[in-house]
Parts: sequence; C-alpha cells; structure tokens
Amino acid sequence: MSDLPADLYTEPRDIDVNTLANLGPLAPMAGVWEGTRGLDVKPKAEGPKKQAYVERIELQPIDPQTNGPQLLYGLRYHVHVTKPDQVKTYHDQVGYWLWEPATGALIHTLTIPRGEIAMAGGTATPDATSFELVATQGLDTFGICSAPFLNEAFKTTSFRIQVTIHPDGRWGYEEDTVLQIRGQAEPFHHTDRNLLHKVGEPTPNPLWAAALAKA
Repeated sequence: MSDLPADLYTEPRDIDVNTLANLGPLAPMAGVWEGTRGLDVKPKAEGPKKQAYVERIELQPIDPQTNGPQLLYGLRYHVHVTKPDQVKTYHDQVGYWLWEPATGALIHTLTIPRGEIAMAGGTATPDATSFELVATQGLDTFGICSAPFLNEAFKTTSFRIQVTIHPDGRWGYEEDTVLQIRGQAEPFHHTDRNLLHKVGEPTPNPLWAAALAKA
C-alpha cells in the first residue's frame, strides 16, 4: 500500500457487524456447497493425469476484522475433496476469503496439510460476478511458501483462481497452480475446476447473531 494513512492505530467507528450484508462480490458464496463435476489435472511420472473429484465447501461469515483503520469482511472456509464413490480424503484445504469495501480488494488465503500456504490478491466491484486472484512465489505480499520437500521437488511458482457467479445461484472456479518440477525444463500447469450448488445456508457471524438475539 503506497497511500497508508498517517494514523495507523485508530479503528473505524460504528462498524456494521452484519458480515453477510457487507461481503461485496463474496456474498453469493456464503453457505455450504457441493460439487460433483470436479476435474483435476495433476503431474505424474508418466505425464499429466486427469482425475474426477467431488467436493464440499463450507464458507461461514466471520466478525468484521480491523487492522487499525483498515476494515475487512470475510468468510472462513473448509474444502473437503474425495474421488467419486470413495471416503478417503483426496484434498483438504482451509483459509479465508476477505473483502475490503473501501478499496475493492479481495484476499484469498489457503493452507493444505502437505506443507504449503499461499495468499492471493485481486480487486473487484461489489456487484462483480467474476473475479480473479493471483499469488506469486517470492513476493513479500500475495506470495507462496512451501515446506522443504515441495519447495525442492514440486516448487509452486504461481497460483491463480478465477471465480464465476452464475445467474442461477451456483458458482464455479478454475485454478491454475504452476509447478516447477525437479528434472523438468518446462513448468507444469496443475489445474482444477468445479461447479458448485448450495446445500446449506450460512450461519450469522457471532456479533450479528448476538444483535439478532437482542432484537
């Protein structure tokens, strides 16, 4: 940020604690979702392999977050993926989707239990139905960090996610994770995509739930 305010400590007053009403382009994603049309293209020794998958994503509103004068609204999420007709976890991921109304900034954080974290950033208008976020390895902001094995054997150099909100209420994503695999000259594009339909409504964030209880 090149235009930081002089006062880095004073928090905004009179914050609207209803997160669901202040999520901008993230609002249609709140709730519990399932997708049965996932397609993963992953690297194997013999070459790229296509793998179908099903997933469940839960995105729940959190209380408004402040960094001094900065105000963020967001969703905490958990992704659980399996192969069709299997119980074993194929992919697990947790993190946050964040929206800053004052600037139109979007932030997507992700952590996977194989030793990797990333933070992707982008911008959008409050009513956007399509937006893209990007993370790049080596940057101080919106970067990627991997444990030693992945960093040396399957180094993630960039991550990109494109989200599309459909008129019928469903939403989908396309991801491109670029890997530099040891022993391969060309980078590998590890891609994922799916289309999700809602199976459950979001739960009000704690501050808003308390306000509703007093009403």
